[in-house]
Amino acid sequence: MSQILDQRKFYIAGAWVAPAQARDLEVIDPSTEEAVAVISLGGQADTDAAVAAAKRAFPAWAATPPAERLAVVERILEVYERRMPDIARAISLEMGAPQDMSLADQAEAGAWHTRNFITAFKEFQFVRPLGPHAPTSMVAWEPVGVVGLITPWNWPMNQVTLKVIPALLAGDTCVLKPSEIAPLSSMVFAEVLHEAGVPAGVFNLVNGDGAGVGSQLSVHPDVEMISFTGSTRAGIAISKAAADSLKKVVLELGGKGANIVFADADDKAVVRGARHCFYNTGQSCNAPTRMLVERSVYDRAVEVAARVAEETAVATAHQPGKHIGPVVSRQQWDKIQGLIQAGIDEGARLVAGGTGLPEGVNRGYFVRPTVFADVSNDMTVAQQEIFGPVLSIIPFDTEEEAVAIANDTPYGLTNYVQSQDGARRNRVARQLRSGMVEMNGESRGAGSAFGGVKKSGRAREGGVMGLEEFMDSKAISGWDRDA
Repeated sequence: MSQILDQRKFYIAGAWVAPAQARDLEVIDPSTEEAVAVISLGGQADTDAAVAAAKRAFPAWAATPPAERLAVVERILEVYERRMPDIARAISLEMGAPQDMSLADQAEAGAWHTRNFITAFKEFQFVRPLGPHAPTSMVAWEPVGVVGLITPWNWPMNQVTLKVIPALLAGDTCVLKPSEIAPLSSMVFAEVLHEAGVPAGVFNLVNGDGAGVGSQLSVHPDVEMISFTGSTRAGIAISKAAADSLKKVVLELGGKGANIVFADADDKAVVRGARHCFYNTGQSCNAPTRMLVERSVYDRAVEVAARVAEETAVATAHQPGKHIGPVVSRQQWDKIQGLIQAGIDEGARLVAGGTGLPEGVNRGYFVRPTVFADVSNDMTVAQQEIFGPVLSIIPFDTEEEAVAIANDTPYGLTNYVQSQDGARRNRVARQLRSGMVEMNGESRGAGSAFGGVKKSGRAREGGVMGLEEFMDSKAISGWDRDA
């Protein structure tokens, strides 16, 4: 791309405004390593202006009838669907999702979540009975206030819509700080909300980094809640920063998912698991990056996974096809290379991929799809979240051993089970310490909550639970049911 986009402005109080003080940052296309846009990193004055706008807008927006908030979100969906090609192009530019995947999956994820929130909201009861045993006791769900939303670069619209849409439906006003690495799609999203008629101040966007705008939102006395998706390290820092103001903190953090493949799994289980690991170039917190395989089918599983890696094409984001693209940045590329080398150094058996750029590539942050076999669960590649296309395969002998290995991790986001034995699947699913379990390749249903336990955070995003995350409950007694 020859022309560098000027995206220095922030969206505050319904208008695009210049930063109080210019602090330029280039947005790099990971396919080419070239700058494609320039943004500004916000400072305290910008954060304060956005929070003040949200605070001014809150009383009127919170008092808006739910049906009117629903109508606004339905208009957002209509404009979003029309602008999806623009959003997809931005995502390909900023974080390297290949163009077909960017449109069909990355951009579509935002529409999918918005539709699911609309469905959930239509049935949502803001005032509901506690139960038949207490006919005059009610539970009321009310907006939290001004919420700070901090989103990552790996699934930009997925995470933005999982936060902004329920916040708006709940009656909150918000300040969004997208990742400074991948801010362009969020700026298109701000245009969508503006066109859809979201009232001034209800939604605000300030670009910045974690140490700047992220920290400023976390400690701001007028921000009642922080919803953050990102690394466990950053989530801990946000929790500590937010503690003094006792604001609500909701965290969706890293993962190191185990995919337990029993001997009776279907023929496609290993192929499915490996492809899922490499999907989005491994940059998904719920990726099944540890494949635990029953020993009687272990050797065959290793062969199949290695073949999938070798058949996974790697190419620029700016061409059609089913290939995977680059990882997001030089920093991420260097980190992944170091972890692949750690796997080699610690004695894991490299059966596909490895360090360095893929064959025929001389620029861009591309990683070779990599498979390690004979991994023990105490190795670095089995314990650390790599966030790249790297699969670790671990043998097991018994169901109990498989569950123990799966749970032997600081994370607890998504685990996977592959077996034709329904009783075993159910039994194992209940023993796995994670917020989600997916079995035999079946996706969780529309409106299922996304979130984890342990160092994966305990957010619940999506559907009814995702709406409730952006509200406070109030218990009321003596309610007149006839009034």
